Amino acid sequence: MSHDQVALPPVGNRGRVSLPERVRSPWWQLGRRVLLAAAILIGTVLLVWLDRAAYRDNNDPTARVDLVDAIYYTTVTLSTTGYGDIAPVAPHARMINAFVITPARIAFLVLLIGTTLEVLASQGREMVRVARWRKRMSDHVVVIGYGTKGRSAVETLLNNGLDREAIVVVDPSAAALQDAHADGFAVVTGDATRREVLSRAGVDTAAQVIITTDRDDSNVLATLTVRQLNPDAYIVAAVREQENVPLMKQSGASSVITSSDAVGRLLGLSSMSPALGSVMEDLLTYGDGLEVAERDLLVSEVGRQPQTLPDQVIAVVRDERVYRYFDPVVTQLARGDRLVVVRPARERPWAPRPGTHGEDAADED
Repeated sequence: MSHDQVALPPVGNRGRVSLPERVRSPWWQLGRRVLLAAAILIGTVLLVWLDRAAYRDNNDPTARVDLVDAIYYTTVTLSTTGYGDIAPVAPHARMINAFVITPARIAFLVLLIGTTLEVLASQGREMVRVARWRKRMSDHVVVIGYGTKGRSAVETLLNNGLDREAIVVVDPSAAALQDAHADGFAVVTGDATRREVLSRAGVDTAAQVIITTDRDDSNVLATLTVRQLNPDAYIVAAVREQENVPLMKQSGASSVITSSDAVGRLLGLSSMSPALGSVMEDLLTYGDGLEVAERDLLVSEVGRQPQTLPDQVIAVVRDERVYRYFDPVVTQLARGDRLVVVRPARERPWAPRPGTHGEDAADED
């Protein structure tokens, strides 16, 4: 089931910034304490009622203490009100009050006061955490949609060294909220086509925005809104249909990925050539086998041809344009170039990874 099909959270929670909990929820603590307080109350009522013959109602000494009187005595005693109209008269009842009911009274008060302080302190801590988070949140990555594509994109970012605290998830569903919190991410619950929701996610100061909802129309609206809030952000958006790619780019997306076409091409390649399909999937899988990466050109590589480098160069980025390795424009590599390479996902003794051993990069400076 997609997240779009999951029931939405209450209206009052939409658009609220929610950080992952480090401890149990305050409401879990509150519920536990309420149950403990109720147990003390009920236990004391039973204790007084079962021993009701040892108690006297000073307003009517001839009357027997009944269940209503036991409840009344328990509530005024545990709350330290103590009117004195009902009191223990037998020695054993007074001893029970001294050594059983008095500790229960103390525990009851501690629970009530502690619960109030815990709720207030938890709310205060949450407000402070959100305020601190807002102050330091800059040049971060906003991921809109935490379904299969969103989680895969986040996993790739983490595997490539991005700090977990530099990622903010925006999704309207309660299931996504739970999943993202379980993964340790801050979440803004709400519709990503609304300006106030994106503002709470800090889109105006974000470096990158990844849009991965399951609806192309929602992706277009989210892209338009993000671009209005942040003209400089790098926006990567997914679309299901190839025909929507031009519309997405006109809306302000920096890069558009066609999910259905990409999967279809991979399926076709795997059908025609299982080996080719396996290699393509290897390139898209992080951590083992082959990987596609972008790296700086090294000083020792300036003036050389792309085909002569240790890495398998497939493209050269020059002046923000991408050239294939065989393009005559990049026959000789120049300072400021960046290389898109295919290389082992893990460094091997026979295949060292250039640029990871302190070599000087051939930047424009």
